[in-house]
Amino acid sequence: MDRLIYTALTGMNAAMDRQRATANNLANASTPGFRKEVFAVTPATLHDGSLEARAVARGAVRGADMDAAKVNPTGKPLDIAVDGAALIAYQGPDGGEIYSRRGDLRVAASGVLENGEGLPVLGNGGPITVPVGFQISIGKDGTVLARDPAAPDQPAQELNRIKLASPEGSTLAKGIDSFLKVPGGGVLPPDPTATVTSGALEMSNVETAATLVEMIDAQRAFEQRAKVLRTAGELDEAGASLMSLR
Repeated sequence: MDRLIYTALTGMNAAMDRQRATANNLANASTPGFRKEVFAVTPATLHDGSLEARAVARGAVRGADMDAAKVNPTGKPLDIAVDGAALIAYQGPDGGEIYSRRGDLRVAASGVLENGEGLPVLGNGGPITVPVGFQISIGKDGTVLARDPAAPDQPAQELNRIKLASPEGSTLAKGIDSFLKVPGGGVLPPDPTATVTSGALEMSNVETAATLVEMIDAQRAFEQRAKVLRTAGELDEAGASLMSLR
């Protein structure tokens, strides 16, 4: 009986984790550059020398769907949409290097160039800092340019270049914080050929209708496994009643 209970219980846990991942996808359907989380469930059989009749379900986010999403023009000079498969490098909350396609950039009060989540944009030598009050623009190759409003006749000054990283041939993992990282603390190499489109934003690649269907499927899967647990309880009670007739 315990085999049935634990199998159903691990299935319920996997269904709950799937609901969490699906809910996170749905919540980020309008987040620029968001990449849909890919959830998968794998069976794990316990080997103890007897009949292999006990299996548990292990569900987890296995990665991200890197398919391109729609690009919308915004007209804002600091908004960028990455062309091709390259990723923008950011400094994570822990100081490590993380990656995203989110390109809604802005200049913080400290002069640090950051995205809408407040993550500093990485360039050559670390986070990119720009002069406060200067007019900032971004070139096709990710070069950050600054123009002094007090000297409109002077050419824009090149400050730094946004690190556009190549994911080709590298393993990326998506954590519960929704950031893309290289497992083990590694970093992706820069892609010198990568380009961006200024004044535009790539949207999330989450399809709202399909994600709602996935949410309903996950809820039904949870309910089915809950019924199995109830059935296991009924069978246990029936077995106990038969034993008491002796």
